Amino acid sequence: MSRDQGLLEVIALDARDAEQAQLGGADRVELVTDMALDGLTPSDAVVREVLAATDLPVRVMLRESGSFLAAKLDALRARANELLALGAKEFVLGFLTEEGRVDELATRALVRDLQGASWTFHRAVDNARDVRGAYARAARLGCDTILTAGHADGVTEGARVLEQLASHEEPPMLMAGGGLRADHVARLREAGVRAFHVGSGVRPLGWVEPVDADAVRRWSELVHG
Repeated sequence: MSRDQGLLEVIALDARDAEQAQLGGADRVELVTDMALDGLTPSDAVVREVLAATDLPVRVMLRESGSFLAAKLDALRARANELLALGAKEFVLGFLTEEGRVDELATRALVRDLQGASWTFHRAVDNARDVRGAYARAARLGCDTILTAGHADGVTEGARVLEQLASHEEPPMLMAGGGLRADHVARLREAGVRAFHVGSGVRPLGWVEPVDADAVRRWSELVHG
């Protein structure tokens, strides 16, 4: 994606979500399970079904607990290899230390197992003690995207930080997400943000219902317009 284009990523929990995301004009899918814990690694069966259901790039979450600590790193590294064997080609990951800094050693260890796959450093940066510092450290780890709201409480609170981060022209790509609303998009686009990540925003009836293609289409018009 060039910096003049928009990118819309939609959270999918299953194959139907992925199909609806593609139908509505999304550019990419983030595949997770258990949004009550902010997204964990999905099962083998769901990964297979989603990869078969969509032509969109699918980024699979690598996270085994509600914590951002690397407590289960060995198991997660083994899981990454299993997912690669299933055909997963892109991932979402990232860890913090107990002190609230980006855990560069743990993140690099997992990335080494990804065989050069593209990956996103997820919203762990928003839960760091210093969001801007965490963003800068994550940017050095080889990801092509950093997903952030600019603040642990979401885009409304973090909009000014997002605008500041977007002013940097060097990669990786900043993707705004986490409590993102449609009325945030114009301001963030004006600041230079081109990539947006939505979950509840494309589920009018909440997480108990699947992605709605019409809602995705409305977001696509905002992001790509």
